[in-house]
This record gives sequence, structure tokens and C-alpha cells, in this order.
Amino acid sequence: MRDAIFPAGRQDLYEINSYSAAIRSGDLLFVSGQVGSREDGSPEPDFARQVELAFANLDSVLKAAGASFDDIVDVTSFHTDPKAQFETVNRIRTRVFGEKPYPNWTAVGVTWLAGFDFEIKVIARLPDISFTKP
Repeated sequence: MRDAIFPAGRQDLYEINSYSAAIRSGDLLFVSGQVGSREDGSPEPDFARQVELAFANLDSVLKAAGASFDDIVDVTSFHTDPKAQFETVNRIRTRVFGEKPYPNWTAVGVTWLAGFDFEIKVIARLPDISFTKP
């Protein structure tokens, strides 16, 4: 069984690109890569703000599923220039995941993210497995 999860707004982005924001399967939530896009879907040009928006978009998806950052168990992030971006990402990441235990994290350097410089995808364990679609 799998249920698609969508946060409020941004449905056009998911429809145009034919994917779900997240899929709930049992008590696990698999969240698609979230980027730091502005309301119109375009990349935020300021890198720090782009990372903050990616985390905000991730938060919206988690909330739509009844979850939070505390429920995340696995993180994969994608970076177009990991060495130059590490300090900024780490500063924002430690604000979001401030307390132990931290989720496990894999950071991957890539050459292309459709105009973005950072993307984050996660797996979370849902706190309430009786969650049903709205």
C-alpha cells in the first residue's frame, strides 16, 4: 500500500513533473527531493536562502504527513559544489537538527540540479501509523 502526500500549494509543480511530494508506505514516509524554489518554482539565487527554502519545503511535506524533523531517520543531500557549500549547509542543518540523535546523512556532489545548487530527500518514520489521507 502506498499513499501520495502533498503539502498545500505547489501542486502544479508535482503535476507538471509527474511525481509525488512523498509516499507513505506503512509507517515510513519517503520524501522526494526538495529544493529551494521560490513561489513560482524558480531557483532562489541566494545560496543560503535556497537551502533555507529547501528545508522549509521539506517541513511542509513532513507536516502534510503528520510528521516533523524529529521523525527523520535518513537524509540524502545533493550539492553542486560541496566544498564551497559545506559551511552554509552545516550551519542551517545544525539549526534544524540541533539535538542528538541526528539522522544518518549522505551528502552527494553532483553536476546538475536543474538550476538549483542544493536538494534534500529524506525517509521518516511516521509517529502515527494510523494516519489516513485527508
